[in-house]
Amino acid sequence: MLVVDDFERWQTLLHIQLDREPNLHVIAVASDGFESVQKAVELRPRKLPKLNGIEAARQIRKLVPQSKILFLSSHADPEVMTAAFSAGVRGYVLKSEAAQSLLAGIEGVLLDKRFISCRLMNF
Repeated sequence: MLVVDDFERWQTLLHIQLDREPNLHVIAVASDGFESVQKAVELRPRKLPKLNGIEAARQIRKLVPQSKILFLSSHADPEVMTAAFSAGVRGYVLKSEAAQSLLAGIEGVLLDKRFISCRLMNF
């Protein structure tokens, strides 16, 4: 799993929490979209300032088509969510709902299911 977030505390928190899960393993972290594309191509894992997350997802899906991408975002904007799914994202979890939804979102995406945070279900 590749964790991407431009906020270092989120990166660290996600890395620690996800590594506690017996079936998940974080192999790398990246702080921006450009770095995430580089690491996805280099490491081929099973997430901005230099390149936004939507464009990074689009490039990762093009270069590593088998990637399963889940967005963890603070944006509850339906346009952002729609753009993310159009770029090839399989799941979209709001950071405000991460404690309740992140693991379910990861599991769903790994099973090739679409996942959307509860708060966004009506969009």
